[in-house]
Amino acid sequence: FPPEINDGEGHPSSSHQALKGTSKWATSLENLLEDPEGVKRFREFLKKEFSEENVLFWLACEEFKKTQGKKQMQEKAKEIYVTFLSSKASSQVNVEGQSRLSETILETPHPLMFQKLQDQIFNLMKYDSYSRFLKSDIFLNHKKSEEQEENSPEAQTAAKRASRIYNT
Repeated sequence: FPPEINDGEGHPSSSHQALKGTSKWATSLENLLEDPEGVKRFREFLKKEFSEENVLFWLACEEFKKTQGKKQMQEKAKEIYVTFLSSKASSQVNVEGQSRLSETILETPHPLMFQKLQDQIFNLMKYDSYSRFLKSDIFLNHKKSEEQEENSPEAQTAAKRASRIYNT
């Protein structure tokens, strides 16, 4: 086997780098939500639009699905209900069917109990705020600073080194 080629920082380098950062965020809302930095920027944007609760609810539901143990599930389910779904919720999300969600179902929680509501919120973000996010200053400025980093002399010399290595 040829020795593994590193990019100078000890990371194996591949000739076709996977999409990163804003390019990845721009491909889908799923990709954006998988990247902690993407989530951070998206939240920043939604805060300005007064709809940050949507992404917070979505993240809380993702976290809820991984919750183990009935007691923890009950606590987390109640927390989600009180924070996002009850009529007195501090960060109420606007979903259909939340009125049918009564506190009784919180007694017998299951990992996918919020799935329908989570899907509604996902679609709301996907077809509404996500497209605006991609045109927002928050996104565009982040993209610009990424491009500047990529075009910095250090990045170019690494790229030149890599291309020399690959063209031997």
